[in-house]
Amino acid sequence: MEKKKILITGASKGLGLAIAKKLSVDYELILHASKLESFREIIPGSHILCADFTDNEQVTGFCKQLKKEYGQSLYAVINNAGLTYDKPLNFQPEREIDAMLNVNLRAPIMICKTAMKIFGLLNRGVIINISSVVGESGNAFQSVYAATKAGLTALSRSLAQEAAALSDNHSIRVLTVSPGFVETDMTAGIPDKIKEKYLGMIPAKRFGNVEDVAEAILFLLSDKASYINGTNIHINGGLI
Repeated sequence: MEKKKILITGASKGLGLAIAKKLSVDYELILHASKLESFREIIPGSHILCADFTDNEQVTGFCKQLKKEYGQSLYAVINNAGLTYDKPLNFQPEREIDAMLNVNLRAPIMICKTAMKIFGLLNRGVIINISSVVGESGNAFQSVYAATKAGLTALSRSLAQEAAALSDNHSIRVLTVSPGFVETDMTAGIPDKIKEKYLGMIPAKRFGNVEDVAEAILFLLSDKASYINGTNIHINGGLI
């Protein structure tokens, strides 16, 4: 049987790579990174699409290529690519603000637009947007990043409703996954004092790992999760 095809953005390292490895057994993967050299590991049998999501023209080209090459067979999209520059907003350069808005929010919106066109014709499909706990809780020095992640949650809820309104089939699902404090390259540079503060707020008494999130993604893509739609799944150890 031919494997279903899934796009994973930001798949060259960290969470994206972990998700790719977890899904590679059951699915045929389309992996994105900003450039080919970014990949720490190429998963055998996967397809590679490269684009710098800070560049709107490259995003447009990426979406056209996705539709042209996989418009007849795409099963799911996982919008995982993300970027953060942690600093007070009053010291944040516009170029950093624009980069976060483009990578974290605009690119996923455009990819969702392309996916919805494809899924509308195929009468099925799944979109999972990777948000963050700070999209709801907020976080000092991450105002723009948090805003983009909150936007992804609203996007998922609205698209789930749009899919139902535009089709009687109801086989298109859109949802958000919001990891909490997960140990990746993005969190590696956080000072130990702040890490200790967060650890004290987590009932599970440990930080998450990429496997925790990848396992959840695997389940959410399956038919067993067919009634999970338009919602935000928190994977944060009970972070409060």
